[in-house]
Amino acid sequence: MTTDKLQRLKDLLGEVWDIHMAAAVLGWDQETYMPPAGAQARGQQLSTLGRIAHLKFTSEEIGRLLEDLAPEAADWDPDSDEARLVKVTRREYLKATKVPPDFVAESAKVASRAMMAWREAKAKADFSIFEPHLARIVELRQEYANFFAPYEHIYDPLLDDFEPGLKTADVQRIFNALRPQQVALVRAIAERPQVDDAFLHQPFDQQKQWEFGVEVITKFGFDWQRGRQDKSAHPFTTSFSVNDVRITTRIDPNYIGTGLFGTMHECGHALYELGVAPELERTPLGHGASLAIHESQSRLWENLVGRSRPFWEHFYPRLQETFPAQLGNIPRETFYKGINRVQPSLIRTEADEATYNLHIMLRLELEIALLEGTVAVKDLPEAWNAKMKEYLGVVPSDDAQGVLQDIHWSMGSIGYFSTYALGNLISAQWWECIQADIPNLNDQIRNGEFGDLLAWLREHIHRHGAKFEPQELVEKVTGRGIDPAPYMRYLYAKYGEIYALEQ
Repeated sequence: MTTDKLQRLKDLLGEVWDIHMAAAVLGWDQETYMPPAGAQARGQQLSTLGRIAHLKFTSEEIGRLLEDLAPEAADWDPDSDEARLVKVTRREYLKATKVPPDFVAESAKVASRAMMAWREAKAKADFSIFEPHLARIVELRQEYANFFAPYEHIYDPLLDDFEPGLKTADVQRIFNALRPQQVALVRAIAERPQVDDAFLHQPFDQQKQWEFGVEVITKFGFDWQRGRQDKSAHPFTTSFSVNDVRITTRIDPNYIGTGLFGTMHECGHALYELGVAPELERTPLGHGASLAIHESQSRLWENLVGRSRPFWEHFYPRLQETFPAQLGNIPRETFYKGINRVQPSLIRTEADEATYNLHIMLRLELEIALLEGTVAVKDLPEAWNAKMKEYLGVVPSDDAQGVLQDIHWSMGSIGYFSTYALGNLISAQWWECIQADIPNLNDQIRNGEFGDLLAWLREHIHRHGAKFEPQELVEKVTGRGIDPAPYMRYLYAKYGEIYALEQ
């Protein structure tokens, strides 16, 4: 089904896509290889590209094409690529036309400079270096939200950028159902004898860590002809095309978990992007459905696979061969329990599965308070520390371990954090379906075989790209919307066994 107008729309959208991908290359370089002094020029470059892409996407011609195609699209199969392309593009167009091009350019420029300030502030554990940049970002995010007034909540327009169709009230309702259950689980675990993980905290050769991570994700199915891995201060995944997806990782010389599980996590993101149907490329459908769906992929590979007992039945002998001095005398079961130790901690990216979502709820509440104006940016470190004590019973010793630990705010990505916890919940929903469809999944993982798992994810999730909104996709695959119950079943089963909890 190709009309001249549909093809013209695809051509124009392809040009916008190309500009965004060029900007993504510059962003990737900024995080990996760019010298620090290049920040100002890079900010200007990204600002220019952002402005050009915005102008091209919000052009009158694209608006006319969408209007002209609407009656025709009403007769198409509503789940066809073409119908979804018109629907999703129209939705994004209506949003984008409310945002002035100069605002887009200013936001890109501010974010580029803020990222460099964040790096310096984190290195010096000094929030005051980053404070004026974050204050400006919050102002811009408030201004952005007001482009979409009236709204139910000022946070809604920001959340919608990452989770199309989801409202602040939806997330709060899901989290309100989840929070007491997770708190109860963490408290029950705290009353049990703690497992030992001291053997994870010792010197591990960085190159060997890197090589072992490469071995693992190669078996997962990461295609090195279509992707690469580099190092960065904060691990991330970026995609320039379905045949060029980049991941980064961070290696801690004195803790093996950072590089190992970070590499698996980013590989999960990359496998998603590498699995999008090629025919969706260079359109608004040519990427993941949302950040939560994306996070469901990374957390599935990192935790449901990478922290499972069957996984280490296969990989642990190899890890012992790689690090005989550190792990040669550590039994596999001790290692398994150690990597799944539950302990309230300061750093989100290294938090265990049972406490991780509490880190996210903290950030969500602070973001909402910043947008509402009930917490001032200058008071953020104090507010952060207070919530850490309330939620997790720990207090950061400095800003680097506290309010400065995440890069997202420096990028202007306010509205993002809830997607991490939502991704955890969705991953468990997928997992229950996968186990029903692949009854011998644990045996396959035990044998280091991941082909059927990846094929299932490709078929049910990856290939669709952004055709479906997140709640819609979850319901299509699992029969219901985002639901915390499967995740809690998973946590209680796993940690009930590890910590011998009373059932």
